[in-house]
Amino acid sequence: MVAAHGLDVSLLWPRVQAWAGELGFSQIGVSDVDLSSAEPGLQAWWADGFHGSMHYMSRHGLKRARPAELVPGTLRVLTARMDYLPDGESGDWQAIEWQRLQAPDRATVSVYARGRDYHKVLRHRLQTLADRIESAVGPFGHRVFTDSAPVLEVELATHSGLGWRGKHTLALHRDAGSMFFLGEIYLDLALPLFAVTEAVAAHCGSCSACIDVCPTQAIVGPYRLDARRCISYLTIENAGPIPVEFRAAIGNRIYGCDDCQLACPWNKYAKRSTLRDFDVRPTLADPTLIELWRWSEADFLRHTEGSAIRRIGHERWRRNLAVAMGNALRVMPESTLRATLRAALVQAGPGASELVREHIDWALAQAIEDAIPESRSPTRSAR
Repeated sequence: MVAAHGLDVSLLWPRVQAWAGELGFSQIGVSDVDLSSAEPGLQAWWADGFHGSMHYMSRHGLKRARPAELVPGTLRVLTARMDYLPDGESGDWQAIEWQRLQAPDRATVSVYARGRDYHKVLRHRLQTLADRIESAVGPFGHRVFTDSAPVLEVELATHSGLGWRGKHTLALHRDAGSMFFLGEIYLDLALPLFAVTEAVAAHCGSCSACIDVCPTQAIVGPYRLDARRCISYLTIENAGPIPVEFRAAIGNRIYGCDDCQLACPWNKYAKRSTLRDFDVRPTLADPTLIELWRWSEADFLRHTEGSAIRRIGHERWRRNLAVAMGNALRVMPESTLRATLRAALVQAGPGASELVREHIDWALAQAIEDAIPESRSPTRSAR
């Protein structure tokens, strides 16, 4: 059979795979648009309020699970995986990340956010792939997405064989773990141009490492995430105060959290990115809390240009840092560094916004409480 522009249909998919590889994608697949099996779980997630203040998650209702309603005419969804583990780190990357989390004076930014904003990278490359397909088959309706619209990305990925859904709710691949981004092209092209690729079986078995390791117990059960407890939500999506009951568990994580991925056995197979876009920015390679605290808003905007971090703004950035600094003050022994952290918080207090000031006050209270000798603290002896 011959498609538009005289292209033999049997040759199209191999060519699309080759183009995707040239553009930095690690794997592509094709899903149908029937995601009805996901609707009950999605509705239950909303009903439980697990989406927190992310009202955009429910604003479009079940269109999220109905591609043909979100983009009328959609017959297939081309799915894409792009590995993002930075190429610069040597050795056991998981062990390196665990060590960073144990250093209270260091600042931990989620691995995915240390380079260029993935939205920009994937969106541009997906559009380029769509353009190449159009050059081969002629004009067709399509729309490109990457974590940018009401799309069930993991569901589409699992339907099309890019992996299975892990118990932490992320997509997992036997040969790549979970350290990858997902993107989609909604297409109004169907068979025989794009045949649905086969789904793969899940391989989590009885493992519960991701559930057990979550600092705030946000994974309330296999495949069920309460975003309101998740450190990624609390430090990124949440615009208000971080609930006091979660602040100590945040540790030195100032943007996102990777613990469930660090604990996952499949991530020993995580692939290094082939793109320079995801190289770690020097300022985020191994920053200290005090270094980042000293950034003015202008510094923040300059250092986060083209980064996913910029979207939270300087105020939330300071809020997150204040919590991490409070956690450091609570566990660090008396030292010049500890005194420097405390002095920096005290100095910033008078000019801080109401939101940041609340977290500064909390942070300083951690130092005051810890400074009380054990023998003179009735509250401690009574615990």
